[in-house]
Order: sequence, then structure tokens, then C-alpha cells
Amino acid sequence: MLEELKYAWKEAIEKELRALAGSDDIPALTIGQPPKSEMGDAAFPLFPYAKALRMAPAKIAEAVAARLEESHPAGEMLLAGPYLNVRFDIPQLADSILGRVEREGGAYGRNDSGKGRKVMIEFSCPNTNKPLHLGHMRNDSLGQAVASLIAATGADVMKVNLINNRGVHICKSMLAYKLFGNGETPESTGEKGDHFVGRYYVRFAQWEKEAGDDTPDQMAQQMLRDWEAGDPEVRALWEKMNKWTLDGVAETYRNTGISFDRLYYESDTYKLGREEVMKGLDMGIFQREEDGSVQIDLAPIGLDKKVLLRRDGTTLYMTQDIGTAVKRHEDWPFDSLIYVVASEQNYHFKVLFYVLKQLGYQWADELHHLSYGMVNLPDGKMKSREGTVVDADDLLAELTGLARQEIIEKGREAEVGDVDETARKIALGALNYFLLQVQPQRDMVFNPKESMSFSGNTGPYLQYTCARISSILRKFDSDAFKGVEPDGSLLVVDDEKELLKLIASFPSQVRKAADTYDPSIIAAFLYDAAKTFSHYYHDNQILKAETKELTVTRVRLVTDLLTVMRNAFTLIGIPFLESM
Repeated sequence: MLEELKYAWKEAIEKELRALAGSDDIPALTIGQPPKSEMGDAAFPLFPYAKALRMAPAKIAEAVAARLEESHPAGEMLLAGPYLNVRFDIPQLADSILGRVEREGGAYGRNDSGKGRKVMIEFSCPNTNKPLHLGHMRNDSLGQAVASLIAATGADVMKVNLINNRGVHICKSMLAYKLFGNGETPESTGEKGDHFVGRYYVRFAQWEKEAGDDTPDQMAQQMLRDWEAGDPEVRALWEKMNKWTLDGVAETYRNTGISFDRLYYESDTYKLGREEVMKGLDMGIFQREEDGSVQIDLAPIGLDKKVLLRRDGTTLYMTQDIGTAVKRHEDWPFDSLIYVVASEQNYHFKVLFYVLKQLGYQWADELHHLSYGMVNLPDGKMKSREGTVVDADDLLAELTGLARQEIIEKGREAEVGDVDETARKIALGALNYFLLQVQPQRDMVFNPKESMSFSGNTGPYLQYTCARISSILRKFDSDAFKGVEPDGSLLVVDDEKELLKLIASFPSQVRKAADTYDPSIIAAFLYDAAKTFSHYYHDNQILKAETKELTVTRVRLVTDLLTVMRNAFTLIGIPFLESM
């Protein structure tokens, strides 16, 4: 396999570098990719060794190449200044590359680097006063994809969701409904429950503007106090409106392919941290201030003090998250916990992890914040209170409508069969790919029409590529080629070599994406594969190649390419379609 050869070269070069340095204490050698295929298939930069060897990097490359001239792994050395590059005989490796894909099938790309580890990942975390919006959808796509990638390393993964179902923001929807609802329900208005409740959250904001004072906010604060005191009427309204929202959100999750292994509710967890804070106070790691609040001094991590309990003894989000983390580790002793939360909360998680470490929880070293950038619209930021968000259900419906229109305009109804289901899958592929093709930490602008393009760097383009390959394979008459065996050494066209290299690299791409929590690596891999195939298909015959041997070999190549692309689709939530 190509990746194994690269590591064999790495070891051989490192051995010679140690010999030249007269020491084992040298930096680890990295494996790079030359910028052009004619420059080789692997690049080994020798800059880091200039000081230890007291030689210019280009001279080091020459010296290492000379020492390896007589005996080295399979491949041809190419000197490129400070780089020692290696070119492999890709056609001669083709049978081993494709043979592994055929043996492993749907498991190709998976590995056991995470075997024995338990990884918990928290994502989504909706509020029960509004429906999911586009920001949630980036969170959900990221969380689901990262969970799939980590599971592909053999780890035991638990996906959890903390439902934010209490607080003054929840009471604002409740209060607006109580004052202005006139007894209507989602059933009576024909709305999804989460949309129904969200409409009253917007109504509260309108009422605040109309009132011109803080009366609405004071009434919402009083409702929260009544809720915490267990007022039967307030609790009954809370339970009813929470159910409306959660039923609606669950429907959105089903439609977008999002699932969880365990749900936590803020109403159950918001008091959990108090005991931990009091324990820290007794340990002397927190301090009671003159105003009665409990705080921690964050000077060791370059920050100011942070309140953990207010002066009246009430808790904050930080307090809750401390207790929830401890409970989760008690419930399911994880080796690692990943929080998928927007970059606006970077400070929060830096403090949370520090506090837990100070409390003596060694597993706090294995807490990670997957901080992702904001999703904006072409005309600016979204605001739930003003009702200017892109609703998740509306967005999916809009994308589905665009896909349905495309199918009908191209007269493809008969080919795709169920037009509505196919359109929904195209829409979901467009959405997930658009959200995941950008590195998580970067802000992004979501443009629905761009995401639905059937050409360019989009989900529908990838789905169309797989549908095209599927069509080729359906037309292949295997009976006409009985007894003809594929021969990988026939795959000598440049695009064939590139496809083979892409196929061989897929397992390492999966591992890299899992290790860095970055699904955009898989998205980029898919786009490279689709572009290369399209160019190859345009310039080369597959079913009518020059010889029968070449035909069956090319059919084998695109069959395995399809397997790899389908496996990648599964990791980042792109539905596979045989016809489009």
C-alpha cells in the first residue's frame, strides 16, 4: 500500500539522518505532498536538520540520497532542493490498493487507532423557546460528522445533547403565550410545536419594545422565580410548552439525520455544580468575597476572577457545566469529552476546564472545545429575538424545492423514481457539504442557491458524480467479459494514477480528520476525487476501452472509487443516490 511505502521511506531516511548526525536525538521527519505530481508522490523536508548536521538542507538531501542509493524501499528518489522526494510505480501498486478496497468494502477507511477509548461528544444543545436555525445546523452537522469520524477509528462514541429547557429566556416565551395566546395550540394553528413557541419568543421582544420600560423583563424574572419555587400553574405551562418545542425539534432531527445516545436536561442539571463549588471553597481553591459570592482567581491562566456562585447563592451557567461534566463522567467514564460550541464561548470553556482541573479531576486534561465560527447570511447576522434567523425546517424545505425543480426541469422524474425523497436527499447533501467544507474555526456565509449547484464544489456535484459512476456500472455487461481478469499495471494514464493515490490515501485522511476534529478534510478529499474522475471520464473510455483487459481493469477502478466515495459520504452525512 502507498501509505505503508511512505512510512517505510520515512523510517529509512530517519535512519540515515541519525547516522549523519551521530545521534538519535533528532526531530521527527514529516511526510509532505509535492505541489505537482511530476515532482513525486511524497516529499520529505530536511530544513529541521540543518542545525544538528551543520549542513545546508539541499546538501543534506544529497547526502541522504547517496547513502540510500544502494538499498532503499520501492520507489525512485528525486532531489528538489531541500526536499528529498520519492516517486512510486503507482500501476504496480494498483492491485494491492484496489484489492484492499474490495476486501474491506464498507469498512475501508476505518482503523483501530481509537480502539478501547470512550469518547463523549456534546452538540446541538437547543433552547426550548424556539426552533432550530442555521447556526444549530452547522453545530449538528459538525457534531454528527466528528462523532462518525471518531467512531471510524474504533472508539466507543456517545453522542449527548444538553437541552436548555429552563431560564428567563424560556419564561419569556411562556409569559407571552400566557398573555397573548388566547388558548391557541400548535394543533389549532397547524404549526410545528417549536415554530409555535418560537413565535411567542418573538412576540415577547415586540412587547418589550411596545412597553418602553422593564416591566416585561421583571415579569419574566418573577415567572422564573415561581418556576424554581415549584408553582403548579407555572410548572404545568412549562411542561406543555416544552413538549411542543421538543416534539418539533425531534422531527427536525429525524429529517436531517441527527441522532443522540443520551439527552440531558438543564432543569435536571442546573443545581449540580453547587456542591462542587462548595467543595472547592473548603479546599481553598475558591474564595468567598466580601459581597458573599464565591469566585476563583484565574490569574494563573492570564484572566481575571470568575464568579461561580452569586452572592444570593444562585448558580450560573458555569456552575451548571461544572456539575454536568462531573455527572457525565460518573454516568459513563469517558476518556475524552468534546464540546461542539461556537467560538463565542471560548472564554467559558477555558475557565470550565481550568476549574475542573483545580478541583482535582484529572480527566479535565481530556476535555476539548471544538470551537467553530459563526454562520452568517449574505446580508448579515441572524437574531432569534427579532425573528431574522434562517429556520432549519424552512431552509431544508427551500433546498428540497430547488432540487425538485431541477429534477423536473431536466425531465428526470422516471430515472429517480421517488422525486420528493430524491429531492430531500439532494437538499440534505447540499446542506451538510456546504456547512462542512469550511474548516470549523472559520466564519462562513451560507448561500442556499450556491449550495444547490450541480457543478463546482457542492454536495449535489458529488452526488451526481456517484450517480454517473453507478450508471456506468449498471451498463457493464459482465457476461461479455467472463474469464477476463483485471490487471492494475494497465492503469498508466495520469488520472488513473491520481485516482489510485486518492483511494490509497483515504484511510489516512479519515484518521487525520478524526484526530483534528475537522470534517472539511473529508469534504476536500471528495471534491478532489470527483474532479479527477470527471476529467478522467471526459478523456477516457471505460466500457469501450481498447482491450477487454483494460475495460475490466477500469471498471474495477471506478467500482472501488465508488466504494470509497460512499464510505466518505457516510462520514459527513451526504446521502448516496444511484440515479439523479
